[in-house]
Amino acid sequence: MRLLVLAMSHRQPAWVNTAFAEYAKRMPREARVELVELKPEARPDNAGQAAVSRLLDREGQRILAAVPAGAECVALDEHGTTLDSRGLAGLLRRWLTQGRDVAFVIGSADGLGRSVLDAAHRTISLSRMTLPHGLVRVMLAEQLYRAHALVSGHPYHRD
Repeated sequence: MRLLVLAMSHRQPAWVNTAFAEYAKRMPREARVELVELKPEARPDNAGQAAVSRLLDREGQRILAAVPAGAECVALDEHGTTLDSRGLAGLLRRWLTQGRDVAFVIGSADGLGRSVLDAAHRTISLSRMTLPHGLVRVMLAEQLYRAHALVSGHPYHRD
């Protein structure tokens, strides 16, 4: 099973890459975390809502094309369902049992287009706050590691 992080973003600072890689390497072979970076559409400075909507549609097409066939698509959006770490661990346990790949989608600066949100099997919020994309990557990788620790009985998580 693969846990894909599909991130629509520009180049990230070194600390983001280092932190993401640290948590990804801690994951076991049966639940490896892989990053797939997708380049966002160029946005004019004065883009109106209609222009942004068209850009999100184009990004959405590329995002959905990157989701592997048969994978569960999980959109990350501030309006999604909030989970605690044990809730995510329960989902991870189910995904591990099914052996199904999971694609976590992080949108661009303007978020995710309607097509991605509609196609997603679920929408999860890491926070009601708007977070920088690099930080979302790191938080997601850490939470996936924490979830696996809970599933496997490792003492990393403390209540």
